[in-house]
Amino acid sequence: MSEEEKELLKQRVQQIIEKAKKQEKPSSEEESKSLMNYKCDKCRDMLFIIQPDGTAKECECRSLRIAEEKLKASGVSEEFRKKTFDNFNYERSVEVMEAFMKAKSYSKNFEKIRVTRKNSVMFIGQVGSGKTHLAIAISNILLDKGIGVIYMPYRDSITNLKQSITDSENFQREISKYKNAQVLLIDDLFKGAITKSDINIMYEIVNYRYFKSLPIITTSEKTIDDLIEIDEAIGSRLYEMSKNYVAEIAGEKLNYRIYG
Repeated sequence: MSEEEKELLKQRVQQIIEKAKKQEKPSSEEESKSLMNYKCDKCRDMLFIIQPDGTAKECECRSLRIAEEKLKASGVSEEFRKKTFDNFNYERSVEVMEAFMKAKSYSKNFEKIRVTRKNSVMFIGQVGSGKTHLAIAISNILLDKGIGVIYMPYRDSITNLKQSITDSENFQREISKYKNAQVLLIDDLFKGAITKSDINIMYEIVNYRYFKSLPIITTSEKTIDDLIEIDEAIGSRLYEMSKNYVAEIAGEKLNYRIYG
C-alpha cells in the first residue's frame, strides 16, 4: 500500500469514527437513517473489509473511491471536466489536427511510457488555439483511470508560492503538491512578466520531476527556443521529457476565441 493510500485509509477510519460518535444519540429516527448512509454498505466507506481471521481485504469500491479522492485533490472544476477529445474542434488547420492526434496518441500510450524519460507532452505556440483544451482532455482521461493529475495554472500558482516563500514549512508543503504529483499539468508556463524567483521555483519543480521521471503536461505560448532562452535547464529538461510528444501551433487565424 502506498503512502497516499495509507493516508486515504487513515482519513476514512477517522470519518467512520466521527460518524459513529454522532450516531450514539441520534435526535430522530430520520437523522439516524441519514447518518448510516454510506457510499458502500459492504465496507462502510473503509475501503477494506475485515475478515474473520483479522486480515483486511480490499473492497471492490476501493479503486473508485481512490479515483474520486484524486479528482478532488486535483484542483479541477466542473468546467475543466467538460473539456474532452469529443468536443474539440480539430478541423481548423493541419497543425491543430496534428496536435490533436499527438494528444490522443499520448493518452493511449501513457501507461507504456509513464516510467520512461520521454513520458511527457507539450502544447506550445498560438494563444487560443486549443492547447489547454487538449491538455485537459488528456488529464480527464487519466483521472478517469484513477491516475492523479494536479492542475497548476501557472500565474496563480507561482504567485501563491512566492507569497508563501517566507514561511519555509508552508512553502515546502505547497510546492510538494506539484513536485510529487503523479502527473502535473502546468498551464500557460511563463505567461506574463518573468522574475528570477519565478524561474527558481519552476526549476525546483521541473528538475525534481525530471530526475524522478514524473510526467508533465505543459502548455505555453513560448516556443522551445523561448523556454531555453528563459532558462536553459528548465527548457531543455521539458523538451527532453516531451520530445516524442511536442505539438507547436502557430498562426493568428487559429485563435478560436477571435475567429471561432
